[in-house]
This record gives sequence, C-alpha cells and structure tokens, in this order.
Amino acid sequence: MEVPIRTLNNGVAIPMIGYGTWQLTDPKVCYDSVLCALEAGYRSIDTAAGYGNEDSVGRAIKDSGIPRKELFITTKLNNPDRGYDSALKAFDISMEKLGLDYLDLYLIHWPGRSNYIASWKAFEKVYAEKRVRAIGLSNFLKHHLESLAQQTDIAPVSDQLEYHPYIAQAETESYCKAHNILVEAWSPLMSGKVALADPVISAIAQAHGKSNAQVILRWHLQSGRRTIPRSVTPARIRENIDIFDFSLSLDEMAAINALCVKNTRSGPHPDEFALD
Repeated sequence: MEVPIRTLNNGVAIPMIGYGTWQLTDPKVCYDSVLCALEAGYRSIDTAAGYGNEDSVGRAIKDSGIPRKELFITTKLNNPDRGYDSALKAFDISMEKLGLDYLDLYLIHWPGRSNYIASWKAFEKVYAEKRVRAIGLSNFLKHHLESLAQQTDIAPVSDQLEYHPYIAQAETESYCKAHNILVEAWSPLMSGKVALADPVISAIAQAHGKSNAQVILRWHLQSGRRTIPRSVTPARIRENIDIFDFSLSLDEMAAINALCVKNTRSGPHPDEFALD
C-alpha cells in the first residue's frame, strides 16, 4: 500500500490521507488509536490544541518507533489563543505537549472575525524560524482567504473544511484550487451520520465490494481533496486506509457529487462559530 503524496505550494510533501483525532479525549483510547493507525500505515496524524489530546498523540508518536522524518504531524491553534503573542505562546505549549522539535503543519483552527490576521503574523514568524514546515488554515471560507491574502505575506498551504457527500464547499474550493491551496476534508464521513447509509453510496459500495466509508474516502481523493478520517475501532482504522485498489467511474463520482445539494452540516458554520 502506497499513500499518494501531494506537494504543497511551498514544496513540502504531504500524504493525502491522515488519521484524525477529534473527540479522542480519553488518553488511553487516543494513545491506542494513534498507535493502531501508525501500525496500519498512516504516516500523517492530525490533532489540535482544542482536542485536549496533544500529549497522548505525542506519546504514541514517540512509542511507535517510526523515524520522525517519515511522519507528518498537524496541530491547530486553539480559539482562545488567537492573536500574535498568544499564538506564539500556544505554539510553544503544543510543541511541548507533542514532544516534537518541529511541526509539519500548523493551522488556525477557526477564523473568528479578525484575530486571524494577527495569528497569521505569528505563524509567519515560526515558519521563518523553521520551527514548522508549513502553515495553513481550518474552516476559512473564501472571504476569509481573500482578506488574509490582502494583509499578509505568506500564502497558506492548505484549508481544512467540513467536506462530505452532503455538503458542497464549491466557492471556497474553487478559490483554493485557483491559488494552489490544498483542501483537506474534516468530517469526511459526516461523523458517521446519514451519509454513510445513503442508498446511492451503498449501491456504489456493493458494486465494488467495498464499504460505504471506503467509497466516500475514495471520492474525496479522486476529487483532489486530502482526507483525515477518524475511528477508534481497529478494523475500521485499517479499512479507511485500504482505498487504493479500486477507482470510481466518472458516473459514480457524478452521482456522489449530486448528493451535495443536501447542504447538511455536521459541525458549525465558520461565520457563526468561535467569534472574537
């Protein structure tokens, strides 16, 4: 199994599938799940200060025995820490909890109203100091991206958006593609909700002898999106990365794309959440 690699707009390579750790608040469950993911072949782990599990993730990374240079680790700035000085302090705390000498990707978790500009200036500083290999965003819509571009010097390498078959992010995704910003799908399986039971996806899965989850993850990859599924069940952790031995046809891709008109979120709207 070979996970596809994408070269970001700053030349750094990133695996196109990673293991997500949202909601893994129990230290043992998080530790065991991350270890399982690494053993299954994941080499990218996604966490966040707001998840409260960076220390558990860090211990699993260390105990895995996998050379650091083979891993791609992402964490995110917590909402209360937005701002220049507070973001710099938060970065230090995250690095200490993770037990890392450098980070591969640091993201602003939510835009809020305006503090993301000051936060991004702090990101530019740690990037210039080579403490992080790439800097990006999470939950930034087109208007946030345009504002950031007008007021800062370094372009983000990625934007992590809620993206699954029941929601389209067409406007923001088009902007990202035009500016060589990688779109990452969080909640790629809609947090295990109704999209996983959709009859259209079920029919496609049956035709390929795959699970609904595998079909959805394959749809993301063939659409050019990086994806970060999460599960605490070892069999599903392994299943979610076993998606490289089949392809969806153009008709199958179109059928899944058509489901996006439902426009149903599993998380909050970025313009309405974690405002300054």
